[in-house]
Amino acid sequence: MRTRPRRPHSLLVALAATACLLAACGDDSDPESEETPSATPSTSPVASDTPTASEEPAGELSVTAYYVGDTPRSRALYGEQHAQAVPDDPIGFLLDGPVDPDYRTLLPAGSIEPGVSFDGVGAGGTFQVELTDASWSERPDGMTRRDARLAVQQLVWTLNSVQGGAGADPSLRTGAGVAFHLDGAEVSYLGIPSGVRAAPELDVLAAVNVTAPADGTAVDDTFTATGMASSFEATVPWEVQDASGKVVLDGFATAEGWIERLYPWSAEVDVSELPAGAYTFVARTDDPSGGEGGGPTEDTKRITVR
Repeated sequence: MRTRPRRPHSLLVALAATACLLAACGDDSDPESEETPSATPSTSPVASDTPTASEEPAGELSVTAYYVGDTPRSRALYGEQHAQAVPDDPIGFLLDGPVDPDYRTLLPAGSIEPGVSFDGVGAGGTFQVELTDASWSERPDGMTRRDARLAVQQLVWTLNSVQGGAGADPSLRTGAGVAFHLDGAEVSYLGIPSGVRAAPELDVLAAVNVTAPADGTAVDDTFTATGMASSFEATVPWEVQDASGKVVLDGFATAEGWIERLYPWSAEVDVSELPAGAYTFVARTDDPSGGEGGGPTEDTKRITVR
């Protein structure tokens, strides 16, 4: 996981002050809709001891930053985990861009301030984001409505992933909304009205995501691969490819579920028989259709076997 240089805590991110379990909470609206997503939560509970905005963050934060990647059918969000963050970092990660070269950010550089504050408690609260100037309240030339919506969902999903402590759990989130402000007034951002909430997982997230190892990781004889997936019968095939693309190891993981949302999966990968060198770890969705509809969704991470 990438770390960022420490900076002063200029603004409070109070929701991330604890490592308590924060469950998924979103709305049922279509992210392609013109309307702002509603505040209706899912049936998943939100921790009752979520701190209020008056509480000071405890220690460093863990963040799953959500970036845009390509899938066989469309573009979707992939999470990239970051440790040792400070309150300015969740937005900073998005503006700086991902470590994984397969991902990208749609948030325009210089459009929002890196700091963020939080008012309220848990899913009933709101993240407060400040625009840098009035021009960013409208969708800029060359940006489609779909890209604007996906950019805002990058921001919403990332802010809702912030957790206290050293390790982020990508299956745990708050359900808070995000409000946009400029000079004390509530405004739209990229043409998206303020007060937006996270769209449902299966509408915006890639169907499989590798959260570990991080891209560029050096591994020894064995490593644990982890991620999130919504794959047929909870099966997540994986493989290790050498520098030529040849498959030198393969197997599968079983996720904790597969229909309603993305579920955690993990696999122990034994690379002890492989020569030292550069490889690619690949996880994908199971594809009983045999490639109809574009084929499986996958996520790849470059690794080095020592």
